[in-house]
Amino acid sequence: MESIYQNSTDFILLGLITHPAFPGLIFAVVFSIFVVAVTTNLVMIMLIRVDSRLHTPMYFLLSQLSIMDTVYICITVPKMLQDLLSKDKTISFLGCALQIFLYLTLVGGEFFLLGFMAYDRFVAVCNPLRYPIIMSPRVCLLMVLGSWAGGSLDGFMLTPVTMSFPYCGSREINHFFCEIPAVLKLSCTDTSLYETLMYACCVLMLLIPISIISVSYTRILITVYHMSSAEGRRKAFATCSSHIIVVSIFYGAAFYTNVLPHSYHTPEKDKVVSAFYTILTPMLNPLIYSLRNRDVAAALRNVLRKHGFSRTLQVGHVPGKY
Repeated sequence: MESIYQNSTDFILLGLITHPAFPGLIFAVVFSIFVVAVTTNLVMIMLIRVDSRLHTPMYFLLSQLSIMDTVYICITVPKMLQDLLSKDKTISFLGCALQIFLYLTLVGGEFFLLGFMAYDRFVAVCNPLRYPIIMSPRVCLLMVLGSWAGGSLDGFMLTPVTMSFPYCGSREINHFFCEIPAVLKLSCTDTSLYETLMYACCVLMLLIPISIISVSYTRILITVYHMSSAEGRRKAFATCSSHIIVVSIFYGAAFYTNVLPHSYHTPEKDKVVSAFYTILTPMLNPLIYSLRNRDVAAALRNVLRKHGFSRTLQVGHVPGKY
């Protein structure tokens, strides 16, 4: 009963920078990134939905990535922006638990989804004739459901255990959101065994999609190498390059957070890396895909052209008097 009472106390988030000299400037930068990230991801989702040329397995999976990124950035950044403007930087015990669960679910889901997206590119390049059969709507739906289920499994396993430890010391989390390693530092019991098991769980979750990605792109490179057409090689590299960039950014940050030993970590480094993949990555993903993808760029031009044309009609049409 005492432990439950202790755990019911609010936590305090110290923020990305503990004592910022210019909180207004940081707020403006983070808010701008947040607006761009949410806007570009929603535009990507809208384009994939309204343009029939984007009704393919690759873009269906890409729309799910945009949904995950939109929810992902909304978990941490609004609270971070609020704390930059307010002296009250507290977060409730349940709020912290919810933040951990959603964060784990979306990170884990994105791990698996990026692996499935690599497999999609492998089938498209190495087995194009059977692509519509292998990547059927049912298979794509199962991939998406599997990604969400795999991520939520991680959240359901780790969140209750993390929040069950007694936090009877300092309530100040040296972070801008409730990330598990930062929260566990406040526990007044030994969490080393749990941290080891959590480390093993995270490594396993990384190995499964990384294995799919490695095998898929190895086969793609072999296939591209044996292509006789220079145009075919160019198209194959163009269709895969965006995904490779996104995978490198996301998994690079995940590798630092989940695989490197504690001796390589400091609170300042951890916050910078966390800011990179919780704030910047959701903004970069749709920009990378839109800037390097002709189909998405063409779909955006068509939507803008239709919108501009409809506005012209509305302005130019003056109803006559009867």
